Amino acid sequence: MTNELLNQSMQTTHHLLMIRPVDFKFNEQTAGNNKFQVASEESDVQSQALKEFDGFVDLLRKNGVDVKVVDDTLQPETPDSIFPNNWISFHEDGSVFLYPMFSENRRLERRREILDELAEKFELNYISDLSFYETADIFLEGTGSMVLDRVNKIAYACLSIRTEVEAFNNFCQLAGYKSVIFNSVDSSGFPIYHTNVMMCIGDHFAVICLDSIPNLHERDFVRKVLLSTGKEIITISFEQMNHFAGNMLQVANQGGESLLVMSEQAFLSLTQNQISLLEKYARIIYAPIYTIEKNGGGSARCMLAEIHLPVK
Repeated sequence: MTNELLNQSMQTTHHLLMIRPVDFKFNEQTAGNNKFQVASEESDVQSQALKEFDGFVDLLRKNGVDVKVVDDTLQPETPDSIFPNNWISFHEDGSVFLYPMFSENRRLERRREILDELAEKFELNYISDLSFYETADIFLEGTGSMVLDRVNKIAYACLSIRTEVEAFNNFCQLAGYKSVIFNSVDSSGFPIYHTNVMMCIGDHFAVICLDSIPNLHERDFVRKVLLSTGKEIITISFEQMNHFAGNMLQVANQGGESLLVMSEQAFLSLTQNQISLLEKYARIIYAPIYTIEKNGGGSARCMLAEIHLPVK
């Protein structure tokens, strides 16, 4: 295997975990610090979200991506279970991390039986459970809070009530990542709740809303780190970020083809030049998930927990 193919395989995977919702709805516990989240007046939010979810899974599978779907349960009540990347992450050495979650009902998403199911196919060597931080009101919501450059072992994180320094630094120490910490805000100056709505790291590119980093020294530092790792920087505007254009994920299909996954809303917000730049690195696929985006305040990337574990 060439070094380029090896590096790409380290950054991307064709194994994904997705949680099929049974009671998806606007989560009051998360709305205070997630300005992407808007309560819908629709009466059939769950049925619409389920239709969008199943269509998204079909799209991924038709494009050669291996998707492990686990059904959520009605009890306990977990309205945001459709976003599993916040409570768990999987790594190349067989390690699994569990994360401290801001809202109490999201802490209930951590289900041991999901790990047991995955252990039938993948090697789970050890679990690092950081959820103990919840007792001190310290939070780090997985690959929502952090965007990982798995090849260069760099973790990017914008600070918020859901992404705190102590837990982030602990993850970096345990997982062997260098930390890049900065502040990011929306156009009104309100902190961005999750790093993965303002940036995406691919194998050879980075999508980022640099304008959302108000401190010019921090902005320049993030830019320099990205360039030092050979990434082509593709900038997006505040408006595009608001349409979830930062919430993308690069994956591979089982044939080794590189795919860039996003929502239809995100795709439609891109310029032709941005699309052309991204298509140098991956074939773009997108799904309409408007109900999920509106009520959940998260998009395509948030719905995908990448499984980088070794296959048995």
